[in-house]
Amino acid sequence: MKKVGVLALLALGGALCGCGTAPNNNITTTAGGEWEAGLSGGGVLGSQLGFVTGFNVTDTTGVANEPLDITSFGVLNAQGCFPTGQDSNNGNVQSGVATLTTNSSGQVSGSMTYTITAPTGNILTLSTSPNGGVSGTSNGTPTTTGTLSNGVVWGTWTLQSSNTSCIGDAASPITGNFVMCQGAATCTVP
Repeated sequence: MKKVGVLALLALGGALCGCGTAPNNNITTTAGGEWEAGLSGGGVLGSQLGFVTGFNVTDTTGVANEPLDITSFGVLNAQGCFPTGQDSNNGNVQSGVATLTTNSSGQVSGSMTYTITAPTGNILTLSTSPNGGVSGTSNGTPTTTGTLSNGVVWGTWTLQSSNTSCIGDAASPITGNFVMCQGAATCTVP
């Protein structure tokens, strides 16, 4: 009778945890390549700011805010806020994090924050929170890592300036919207 009771408890435990019975529908996706960001709003300054960047990030199931491995960066238009040119020559510092989720149909969604700090102390922050996101498609499967394609990141940017040559009133940050396109100068927000 004890053996039957132990077997019943083991069967019940296995049924409750679902150990080994549920398929893994999580798909890992790597995002990378070259991206171009265009900013709008914020008066004349916002419509003239833009940059290109290269980065890599791989989502890990259940882990938020994976760091971006930024491989390249260049300012397109700076309006006195950021030194132009490639990052190794101009002193701008970039950082960022992303959270990606890929569903079983290969649709990618998520969030991202990307920050640029100029040597003068000006800080441009692009964030998908609260009204933006990340979108694209992945060719991954539950057993293979996919690659993001047709990537779009959109949201709100904020520029805080330490000098009046950048935004006029250093005490008042300006803000607007941005779109960052994977491998293209323009793309459509989904």
